[in-house]
Amino acid sequence: MILITYVCDQTPATGICHPNAGYIFGTGRNMLDRLEDDEYSYWRKINRHYPFQDEGEWELGKFLVENLTQTQMIKFLKLKWFDTRERPSFTMKDQLLGWMDSLPCFTEWKVSKIEFSGYKTVYPVELIWRDALEVVKQLFSDPIFANHMTYAPHIVKVGNQREYGDYMSADMAWKIQDYLPVGATQVPIILGSDKTHVTRITGGLEMHPVFITIGNIDSEFRVHPDYQSILQARLWHKCMDLVLANLKAAALDGCFMPDPNRHIRFVFTPLVAHVCDLPEASMIAAVAKNHTLQLIVDTARKVDPWDLDKFQKAAKAVDLSGVHMPYWRDWLYALLHTCFKFFADHPLKWIKETVGAHELDNRFIVQHKRVGTRHFTKGVTHVKQMTGREYREIQRTIFIYLAQHPSMQQALSDFHSYKGAIIEAEARKGKKGVKEDFFIPKLELLQSFKGTVQRLGTLMQFSADTTERLLITHCKDLFSWTARQSKDFTEQCVRLLNRQESMEIFDMYALLTSHGVPLVNVMHAEEEEITIANPALAWVSCVLPDEVKLVHGPRPVRNHFLKGILSGDAQTAFQVNVTPDYNSLSPAEISTKFILPNFNCALTDFIARSSSSSGEHTRWDPEYGRYHTWNNRAVQAYPPSDDFPLGNCDTILVDATGINGKMTSYVAQVRLIFQPVVRRGSKLELPSYLSDPLLYIQLFRFISSPADCPELGMWTVEHAYTQDQNGNRHREGVIIRVTDVMHAVELIPVFGETVAKDVTSATCLEHYEHFFLNNFADKESYHTFSTEFA
Repeated sequence: MILITYVCDQTPATGICHPNAGYIFGTGRNMLDRLEDDEYSYWRKINRHYPFQDEGEWELGKFLVENLTQTQMIKFLKLKWFDTRERPSFTMKDQLLGWMDSLPCFTEWKVSKIEFSGYKTVYPVELIWRDALEVVKQLFSDPIFANHMTYAPHIVKVGNQREYGDYMSADMAWKIQDYLPVGATQVPIILGSDKTHVTRITGGLEMHPVFITIGNIDSEFRVHPDYQSILQARLWHKCMDLVLANLKAAALDGCFMPDPNRHIRFVFTPLVAHVCDLPEASMIAAVAKNHTLQLIVDTARKVDPWDLDKFQKAAKAVDLSGVHMPYWRDWLYALLHTCFKFFADHPLKWIKETVGAHELDNRFIVQHKRVGTRHFTKGVTHVKQMTGREYREIQRTIFIYLAQHPSMQQALSDFHSYKGAIIEAEARKGKKGVKEDFFIPKLELLQSFKGTVQRLGTLMQFSADTTERLLITHCKDLFSWTARQSKDFTEQCVRLLNRQESMEIFDMYALLTSHGVPLVNVMHAEEEEITIANPALAWVSCVLPDEVKLVHGPRPVRNHFLKGILSGDAQTAFQVNVTPDYNSLSPAEISTKFILPNFNCALTDFIARSSSSSGEHTRWDPEYGRYHTWNNRAVQAYPPSDDFPLGNCDTILVDATGINGKMTSYVAQVRLIFQPVVRRGSKLELPSYLSDPLLYIQLFRFISSPADCPELGMWTVEHAYTQDQNGNRHREGVIIRVTDVMHAVELIPVFGETVAKDVTSATCLEHYEHFFLNNFADKESYHTFSTEFA
């Protein structure tokens, strides 16, 4: 075994890799290498963008295909504008589309007609699919993922505790590896699916797309209604059998495939998860409740599965769905796991019934608008259909971050202790009125989360967010470019799918080869990279940072540690714009504009403390100094205005030296972001503690801990006040370095019975005196307030 020792957050950690996993059996060609096998590869050595003349013409062609209909392309190419300018080498729409269709495509889409003997359909059922094993080979050999692949199961311990991450760090990966041949590499299969309707003017279209990824990478029958649902479910499983046949064969016998670094590995493909909603999970599992495959086999032996009337009755009697050949029946090492939207279906409804829809909406409406968290301007109860992202944004304010935490078991125990209050409040209701039971399959599922994490790894790797997004980008958007009434509708879909993928791959290939970049991932170290939702963008941002704009993808989420000002422990980055919002303000102007009467005193005190601790002294006089100020975009510090009569200022967690000389954590509101400046021509140099931006903050005081109210489990704070020499009471304010900031936090007002009528999101932080410190706002907050503050 390979033993690795390292330090994680000052705690010794050890890692053990499985000794018989991930051997290399030679070298091969990765995904982009295979582009050089194309029939036009000779011409592309001369012109990387062949059949296009150059990069500019390729970009024009790609733009036309991605953004214009075929009729619009024809009109564009006939514009008189070209009479006096050079035309592109493609002069007709069909020529351009033909060139696009000639680009290499690794795993082509195809159409198959599906039939059930003895059961005819009004319209033919056509399956648009491609071989799942070929898709997996493409993913496994994609150089974009080279630095983000794991080939061997491993066990990680931090101190005395086991640490679970992705599938390869979980128990089942190790157990399966024990049964595989020496040197074999697991490629765990994660499926995702979700039935969706594509509504068009010409009629409705129902799709049931299936998405696939691998765990190595760091998601119209005219018969009896009951028979219809059974046949639809059987049809789905039959389609899955066709698509996944080769993957199941690879799970049984293994196959060789190259990884992103061109190393050939002996691969086995266990099915580790299928992410879906509850109705679909029942359809996939082929059961109405939790039963085994053996029960399906026994029932099928007693009753002919194609005698639907008799088989349906026999199946219902034992809580089966009527599917007799589930696609996973012959998949070796199939470990199905599903995740559901428990929160929206139950707790959110209970809260709505308890506090009232109007009051619940008001509490979301008046909540302070902070960067990074969605603000529900109209409340949450009026939205009939939400995405997973919206559910998560609501949960930030309500409760869920416990599903993957060691306290999950305790949280469930607490729920069962207090659930009687839900019944007493008559908050749990069904179609027939108040319900006094908690027979909820999704609630029962929570009991298995701890064991699931231990067996398969953390649940975030099975998130349905990606599936929901792909439904839009790869399914619904696709059909806006098709003619639904056309006889070759499915062929249109296949052409569009193949064309879309060919263009993306060719774009990447041409970009890299034209700059002489090797076709193996050469991303920089983790701390230097830009984290972006699209891994292709992440790769290009590192190997060709100036060309990121040429690759399409989601909005980038940039790593602010690249250029930001770092905190002392280098765990927090704080950025300000290069150009200040206000230039060269005097202390009096700052005090007036930002309503900070003790600004001068606070700055004088900060300079005295910093000078004493650092030994750096300065002749610079703050009373006559000038200051640049920023409203900023990440942590807001806007002065009072018509829209924000009391300012618009976010709250943060500060880790600074207290009066006793020890590091102390504070919750504070940022009222001003500023930096002293030296007048032009002056030879005066500012000391280091005045060289970076500073923050004027107003403090909160901790008044209770989670232990004081265990059923709530949150810290409570209140505004801190002080008195000036004249006996006037005002908010206590101090100046700190920007590097003292740990991260932004969210405060939720203690509203009482109802929200005050005159409160808005612009005034709630100033109107109320007491606040809950929301440790569910994000994972950083949850970790901080659950461990470091414990």
